[in-house]
Amino acid sequence: MTPMLTTLLRDSRALGALAVPLVLSQLAQVALTTTDTVMMGLLGTAQLAAGGLAVVMFNQVRTMGVGLVTSVGNQIAASVARAERAVGEPDGTAAERTAHDEVREVVRASLAVATLAGAVGALVIILIGQALPLLGQQAGVAHLTQTMLYALAPGLLPCFWFQAVRQFTVGMRRPQALSQITLASIAVNAGLNWALIHGTLGLPRLGLPGVGLATSTVYLLSFLALYLSAKRDDELAPLLTLAAFRADAAAVKRLLRLGIPIAATYGSEAGFFSVTALMAGSFGADALAAHTAVNQLIYIVFQIAVGLSHAASINVSRELALGNGDGARRVKDTALACAAAVMVIVGIVYLTVPHVVLAPFLDASSDRAVTIATHLLIVAVFLQFFDCAQNIGVGLLRGLDDTKSGFRITLIGYWAIGLPAVCLLAYAAGLHAVGIWLGLLTGLAATALLLLRRYNATLSAMRPQPVTAA
Repeated sequence: MTPMLTTLLRDSRALGALAVPLVLSQLAQVALTTTDTVMMGLLGTAQLAAGGLAVVMFNQVRTMGVGLVTSVGNQIAASVARAERAVGEPDGTAAERTAHDEVREVVRASLAVATLAGAVGALVIILIGQALPLLGQQAGVAHLTQTMLYALAPGLLPCFWFQAVRQFTVGMRRPQALSQITLASIAVNAGLNWALIHGTLGLPRLGLPGVGLATSTVYLLSFLALYLSAKRDDELAPLLTLAAFRADAAAVKRLLRLGIPIAATYGSEAGFFSVTALMAGSFGADALAAHTAVNQLIYIVFQIAVGLSHAASINVSRELALGNGDGARRVKDTALACAAAVMVIVGIVYLTVPHVVLAPFLDASSDRAVTIATHLLIVAVFLQFFDCAQNIGVGLLRGLDDTKSGFRITLIGYWAIGLPAVCLLAYAAGLHAVGIWLGLLTGLAATALLLLRRYNATLSAMRPQPVTAA
């Protein structure tokens, strides 16, 4: 085995130890929304339409709120690494105490930001519900959507608290409890959905709002479970404090300075895919159904990239704090190699058994929708590589504390390059749904290349000092 391959395998194991719990957590989140969708579908078409609309609005606000605290893990990892670097030096003990103080301050600031974001987000969701009749929605659907949104709104607070504590555990490189908690939440969510919808186990019969209330309850239970798990960890417990009211103003400002561009990036990406879904609908129900089915497949696989991106981001922050520029470069190569390996396997499945992977999402009797989706899967084989690469690129730049560049580049890639390409290929070239996906591929490829180029350039300009022996 060559030294290069040996290094890659060693780095992959180290990255995987952090990435796997995050990937499982992301996949569990997808399972939660999938369970909700199935339960809403059992209630009827009107409830599914209203509930689906509510979930889209809720997820847009939730995704942007999560972005506000995403940089917490990077800041904590850097503080811990600086303390490790000082071990053996005359002031090593003082450096460790300083690092612990920094971590506590970041945790307090993250919970303060999470609380503020949860309160504002809940208000926004309620206002959106009130505005639905003014947005051209049918009265019956608007009313059902409002009831669902009102039940989901309180869940934003524990959702963001969970994300803050999650980032803390990841930054400390101790995310093991995430997998068990998020997997358990799937079963709890399904049980609560059924009980609150139908009024079993002595609970009230709420119908569609029961789905929203179940989701909010699961967010609260997940936060409490993760907090209690961290409090039982001897390394995490001394650093975890809920005293958000004591947060330092400077720490809150720094977190917002890093988090707002991340939130905007997440919102921009979600908006880009929402626009393309509307475009797919302009080509008829079959095209929209095919687009929706393949997009859901991509979304599921995308969670692997999200986990790799978060893990790579944390490792970059750590390597730079240790003064190891070569290690930061290897993080990029390792993350991209791991993503490429997974995408090759997934792509082979798409190409060899397309009808099998599409069966859970499309009625086999809809020949035209299945045919369109099969063609889209071919594009998706290549699109997935760039989709993963661009998400990893955003994470790598976050590891450099460069969140503004990531936002600017995604604006260019998605909206200045991707959207015109979608319009040109779908409408001018007459490729319809396939043209939309080729345009998506173009935008994601441009975004990925620009992000990785920016990372290489920024890292070279930083010239981190090499690690010295203690």
